Amino acid sequence: MQASMMILASLFFAAMSVCIKFATAFFNTFELVCYRGAVGMVFVAVLCRSQGTPLATPVPMMHMWRTLVGVISLAAWFYAIAHLPLATAMTLNYMSGIWVAAFLIGGTLALGKLQDVGKQGPVVITLLAGFAGVIMILRPTLEQNQLFAGVIGLLSGLLSAVAYMQVIALGRIGEPETRTVFYFSLGATVTGGMCLLFTGVHDWTWPEALWLLPIGILAALGQLCMTRAYTNGATLLVANLQYSGIVFSALFGLFLFDDDIPTLGWLGMGLIIASSIAATVLRDHAIPGSPAEEH
Repeated sequence: MQASMMILASLFFAAMSVCIKFATAFFNTFELVCYRGAVGMVFVAVLCRSQGTPLATPVPMMHMWRTLVGVISLAAWFYAIAHLPLATAMTLNYMSGIWVAAFLIGGTLALGKLQDVGKQGPVVITLLAGFAGVIMILRPTLEQNQLFAGVIGLLSGLLSAVAYMQVIALGRIGEPETRTVFYFSLGATVTGGMCLLFTGVHDWTWPEALWLLPIGILAALGQLCMTRAYTNGATLLVANLQYSGIVFSALFGLFLFDDDIPTLGWLGMGLIIASSIAATVLRDHAIPGSPAEEH
């Protein structure tokens, strides 16, 4: 069930990216960050009210750090998109799954469970295979004068992994995913709004401004599904299934924008799907109580 949540989250995020592609002709990056957060915040607040979930939290500092890390990661990714080829920026951001695996294996070693590291190997291999599929689809490039932007892009993936680990920590203490997503949306709204003081705001035109509605709702739905998946699912499996977003994006590009997918790209999609299936099968052999597979 939680595996399907990550696939659904990837679908929502890919659909959101399509809407952003249309909206960028009318709004700048920080406007999209701000409006995406605002629409998502209202949507999740209504959802919290309908579920009887209070917005007040007993762990405000944990939410503050999760939001801060998530927003910095988002800003780093946008910087990378602006200064790198899009494929390279996306590849560096999708390295978050590799970083998650590194954190979990590091945690296992810190606990002195050396024998568990070897048992986690097959699942880690499927994760690496999935990332190889991402590279085959995106075919990233990096010029010598883009090294700084490349470091920022790498940082976006690292911080995304840290944010995912914070999501897991919030879930373990019983914080509902709606509240976690609400505070992240609030942070994105405030950060984007502050940046607009320097970049300015475009006039709204109709019906183009209506793109902001699906962007915010799809982002919120994606965050909710992602949060539930990382909170309740096997972490390495969820990190692997996150690569399905690249497959959805490629297919959206093919059918909506007539993008060409070369043979290597189709092979990459096949590799991502195969690695996800393999990771799902291997999940049944996860180590009970291992920090890498407990969540």
